[in-house]
This record gives sequence, C-alpha cells and structure tokens, in this order.
Amino acid sequence: MHELVDLCIRRPVFAFMLIATMVVVGGASYFRLGVDRLPSVDLPTVSVRTGLPGASPEEVETLVSQRIEEVVNTVEGIDELRSISTSGMSFVIATFELEREIDAAAQDVRERVGSILRDLPPEAEPPIVAKFDNDQSPVLTLALTSAERELRELTEIADKIVKPRLERSSGVGQVLIVGGLPRALNVRLDAERLRAYGIPITTVRDAIQRQNVEVPGGNVTGATRESVLRTLGRLANPRELDELVVAEIEGAPIRLRDLGTTEDGSKEVRSFSRLNGKPCVALEIRRQSGANTVAVIEGVRAELQQVAGELPPDVQVEVLRDQSRYIYAALGEIRTHLLLGSVLASLVVLVFMRSARSTLIAAITIPCSLIASFGVMDALGFTLNSVTMLALVLMVGIVIDDAIIVLENIFRFLEEKHLEPFDAAREGTSEIALAVMATTLSLVVIFLPVSFMSSISGRFLYQFGITAAVAVLVSLLVSFTLTPTMSARLLAATAGRHGDPPRSRAGFYAALDRSYGAVLAWAMRRRWFVVLLATVVIASTWPLYRGLRQEYTPTAVDEAEFDVSATAPEGTSLAAM
Repeated sequence: MHELVDLCIRRPVFAFMLIATMVVVGGASYFRLGVDRLPSVDLPTVSVRTGLPGASPEEVETLVSQRIEEVVNTVEGIDELRSISTSGMSFVIATFELEREIDAAAQDVRERVGSILRDLPPEAEPPIVAKFDNDQSPVLTLALTSAERELRELTEIADKIVKPRLERSSGVGQVLIVGGLPRALNVRLDAERLRAYGIPITTVRDAIQRQNVEVPGGNVTGATRESVLRTLGRLANPRELDELVVAEIEGAPIRLRDLGTTEDGSKEVRSFSRLNGKPCVALEIRRQSGANTVAVIEGVRAELQQVAGELPPDVQVEVLRDQSRYIYAALGEIRTHLLLGSVLASLVVLVFMRSARSTLIAAITIPCSLIASFGVMDALGFTLNSVTMLALVLMVGIVIDDAIIVLENIFRFLEEKHLEPFDAAREGTSEIALAVMATTLSLVVIFLPVSFMSSISGRFLYQFGITAAVAVLVSLLVSFTLTPTMSARLLAATAGRHGDPPRSRAGFYAALDRSYGAVLAWAMRRRWFVVLLATVVIASTWPLYRGLRQEYTPTAVDEAEFDVSATAPEGTSLAAM
C-alpha cells in the first residue's frame, strides 16, 4: 500500500486517470440502469392452474386437484403443498425450500403434471404451470369509458384496438381485460321441443362443435402453383347458426332454429368494473419477467398517445393506477437525501478543519465512490430501486470516513510537524494505512454477509449488501490514491517549527478539547462505574427490543390509495357481490 501511495503522489496523472476511469464507467452505467420499485426476486413457489368448466368445487377437488397433488407431491424439495378448488377452476400451489432452484423446480412440476393429462376429465383445460413472480402484479391499470356506447361495444374496442397495440409495446407480458362483455353467439334451446323430437342436449352441443370449425385440407398441387386448401366452417352470425343441421328424423333435417332461438349477444358476465360509479372496461398491463417497470410504463404511455388518435372521439382512456408515480416519488426523495447528506457531510469537515481546500478534497470522495458503484451495479444486473438507493444513502457518511481520516492525519503532519505538503501526504497516509484498511474491511465484513442470508429477506437485501460493500471498497481506493495526491498539491505548508502548537486547535476547539479531556479523565478514574453503566445500557436493549412492533416491511407508507377485499359465503352470485 505504501508503494501505491508513493506512486500516486509522484504520478498524479495516474491517480486521476485511475479514479476518472471508474467514475466514467459508473456514470455511463447509471444511464443504463433500470429503475424499479423493489429488486426482482424469484420466490420458490410454483402454481398449477387447471380449468374444468361447469364443475362444482367438490368435483374440481376430486377430479382435478387431488390427482395433481398426488403427482406434484413427488417433486423434490417441497416445503408446503396446498390446493384451492373453486367453481370450474383448480389451483395447486407448491412452496419449495429456499435452496431449491425455482426454474428447475418448475420444470419438474411441469413434467409430473404432463404425465397425468390422460387421467384428467376430457373436458378439462390443459394445466398451466407457472412459477410465482412478483413481476405479475399489474404495473399499469387503464379504464375505457364512454357516455354514448354500450359496454359490449367498449369491450370490442378494448379487445380489437387497444389491447393488440399495447401488447406490442416493449416489455409488456400480458394485457388482461376486466369487466368487459365479449361478443358471443348465444343459443337458447326449448326443452319442450327437445323432448318432442327426442334429441338430447348433448347432440346439439356435439353438432355445434363438429360443424363450427375450420379444418385444414392439405395442399392442391398444379403444374406451376401449389395452393393451401382450407375448409371454412366457422359460423359468424345467428342466421348461419340457425341453419345448422342437428339431426335427421325420418330423412328430414332438424335444424337449430327448430329447437330454439339464437342471438348475437355476449358471454356470461363474470366480472364488473366501474369508474366513479359508471361501468367501464379495465385493462391491466403486466410486464414480462425481468423487464424494467418504469421502461414498460413509459413505453405503454407512448403507445397510448398513438392509440388515442385511432379511437372514436367519445371514448376516453384514463390511467387508474401507475406504479411509476410511486417509484419516481420514492427515488426522488432518496436522491434529495443523497444530495443533502453529501453537502452536510462536507460542511461538517469544513466546520472542524476550517479549510476550504481540505473540504474540497473530502467532498470529492463522495461522488467518486458512489458514481463508481454504478458500474458494478450494472455489471451485476442491479436496478435503481429502493434497496440499492438506500444503500447509497447510508454509505454517504461512511465513504467519506476514509478520506477524512487520511486527510486529517496529513493536515496534522502539516500543522504539528510543519512538513512540506508532499512529505506530509506521504508520511501521513503511510502512518495510518493499515488502520484505515482494517476499518474499511471490517465494514465490508458487516455489509457483505447481508447479501448471503438464507431467508427471503436475504434475497431482497442481496443488492443492498453488494452495493454497500462496493461503495466502501471504492472509498478505500480513493483515500489511498486521489486523497494524498490532491493533498500534496492543494494543501499549503504552515509556518513554524516542529513542536509549535497547531493554530487550528485554538479558541472554541481548544475549549472543546479540554472538555472532552476532562470527561475522559473522569471516566478513567471511575472505570467500574462506566463499565456498569454500559452493562445497564446493553441490558436495557432487550426489553426495548421486545416492545417494538415487528413487521416484514414498514407500514407507514402512504401511497394515497387503498384496496378493499371482501370475501362472501360460498355460492354468492356476482350480482349479489
């Protein structure tokens, strides 16, 4: 370390270029870093969702949930396995141990479920296996409203115009329509007519499924051309549906119009969405796994501006929820504290050292250490989120410590020993190099293990520990390279002889020094009392700790909105809700 200090003092260009390179890389990385609310964390949970239309919860549990549970239970590393069976839908949720790699666990579950597909009811929908992802919560919620159009017409606009455009936006994983009325051709059968013709309702269902299809017919090859043959059998309107032949009785065809009526209507209402008491169509935008929240929202907003020009004049698109507002507000507040902390830390140096040049040297340490940390964050795939920004805010007071210690010792060599600036920088830094290194590495040992905690908290704090440790290590390098280099060239030698009292310790600071010396002498004369007092203070932390309310995340966060969730008794209809 002595050789590095001496090299930087003799070769200032080397010291400046070394730190400048790190700052430039960090500055360029800052603009590439994504902005997010929290770190992206893969929780060890895999879900299996299977639909069984028309089945009761008891049937879903017996025919679907139990069979899936039996095979999923054989997957290695399951900590908890539970299922939820509702009308027409089965959810099987497997929670794995933290050590289990979630992608491998999801693949194992997918293979087990695939082995029992033939054992599920024929009418069951293919199971969907997905790992739990905190990216699946909507990042943006929109509402389509119109005072002149029906809800079904709004649904068509949302499904055919708005949704396809938003899905093409970069980073968008899914656009889910809530509260809409999708178009459907409805068939209303007359039970008396079915009984009169002797036709079961399953025959009608099979006839519709069999004839309402588009079947590929292969290729038709000519001398010079080849065409694709396709049978167009999809029914587009109620008139075509009326003419569909269901069965033949004594050679006479029985058409669907003979058994009931058809209409161009909508699907069964399964969700409501209202804005200010009026029905609307809501669109929930979910991002792709790993995509940056703010980038996705900004891309969707840009796409919305183009879509707005294609919508009818009476249709409005309103933003109901936007996660980027809270992200920008939180990060803006953190940046403010980061700037204020840097300024206040520099002012403290100015108050106690009473040297503008010394303050400048110490103040440069803060941006150099923090900006250089952005390069490592970008290399490791971190984002600017509440956790990493919190680490940088906490490091403001720590990264300046090394520079202050080195600078103060150089300043002491100038004032007390009256050495030349180059000699003071060399001797002052070398004298405390080992102590500064030990202090810095002890901080790294404190922060770095936070990144490797085995709990869920460790996964959230992984970026915190790494960011804090990198900032501290960079500050150590700056204090051994840039700080002595600038001190040797900016600080001036003081007049006087070796042994003369330093001028910076006169007046108020002399009184402060005498007061502290008196308190220290009093404590040294009553060592057992001081030890007893320290023991009492340490012991008092236990009841205070027990009295604190314990929570996973702070609750005193006001985002100016709230959710209300109501669970009704089983069997409650949507209208009743």
